[in-house]
Amino acid sequence: MSEQTETAKQPGLRKTRVGVVISTKMQKTIVVEYVARVPHPKFKKIIKKSKKFYAHDEEGKAKVGDKVRIIETRPISRLKRWKLVEIIVD
Repeated sequence: MSEQTETAKQPGLRKTRVGVVISTKMQKTIVVEYVARVPHPKFKKIIKKSKKFYAHDEEGKAKVGDKVRIIETRPISRLKRWKLVEIIVD
């Protein structure tokens, strides 16, 4: 019985992404640009695909240009489904 409660408490697998902050103009929200290198479906050449994610930043620590890690979470608002985990220092 204790094993079932242990597994029930753990969250499911959540996606994580590493990207660069491109905007911090909103309160408690950052816009992160994620760039993925994927093969072209027909020609198989490696191309860059970029996508913007709206992420929740509770303390407002992230600044424009910072490299950050975000994690998938429950919907926070109409566009926000990601949360800031850490700011990566190079």
